[in-house]
Amino acid sequence: MDKTPEQINEIITDFTGSILRSLGFEHQIATVRCDAEEITLMISGPDSRFIIGDGGSRLDDLQYLLNRIAVIHTPNAPRIRVDCDHYREQLEQRIVSSARQKAQQVLSSGVPQTLRPLNAYFRRLVHSALADMPGIVTKSEESDARYKRITISREEA
Repeated sequence: MDKTPEQINEIITDFTGSILRSLGFEHQIATVRCDAEEITLMISGPDSRFIIGDGGSRLDDLQYLLNRIAVIHTPNAPRIRVDCDHYREQLEQRIVSSARQKAQQVLSSGVPQTLRPLNAYFRRLVHSALADMPGIVTKSEESDARYKRITISREEA
């Protein structure tokens, strides 16, 4: 039987707390959003830098694991997002800002720009952020890799 977003939220919050406690991390977990589209958890505490990891790698891994757990309980489960001390929120803002700057360079120079490799979530974010920019198109590289580059170029007339 499929679970409600609230039930999934309880499962993933309990699981996250259990993992962090077993690793000895002092933390608090708050649900920022819980609906049919998305469940967002915000972790905070003095051990945040360890939970985030280098470049957010541990946070990405935790988010991936929680999404797999949610799908086990409900095939069409809401997307699970995990942030820690607003790290991901600030990173999203920096990535979108950088992509917009590169898009402006492309419009000025006509020379395509390539972003650093990004995971699927951040690629979706960039594609969406630049979708409404007239004269700009974005394309992800063809690859089976988890992290892929996006090329920003001028729209052909």
